[in-house]
Amino acid sequence: MNPIVTVADAVTAFADWIEPTAAELDAVEVEMPVILADVDLLDAYIVTLDRTPTELDVRRIRRARNRALAARVALVNRTAVTTVPGGAA
Repeated sequence: MNPIVTVADAVTAFADWIEPTAAELDAVEVEMPVILADVDLLDAYIVTLDRTPTELDVRRIRRARNRALAARVALVNRTAVTTVPGGAA
């Protein structure tokens, strides 16, 4: 049996008044270094899709992977410092 979806639900999902909140935009801004590092890593992988990776490609991927990891560590360290309550046991 197929469920019936109303048109109103589909239209409401894209209504103009549904915008990200300030908190959501702030969260995206905090995570932006991780997002950009992941994009760089994907770019490095995409370059090697249609050919055998050269030594330069391998180094580029390794550096991009290290930058992505460093960005994630920095994000975790930054959020861990700001979100840990005082009396955590």
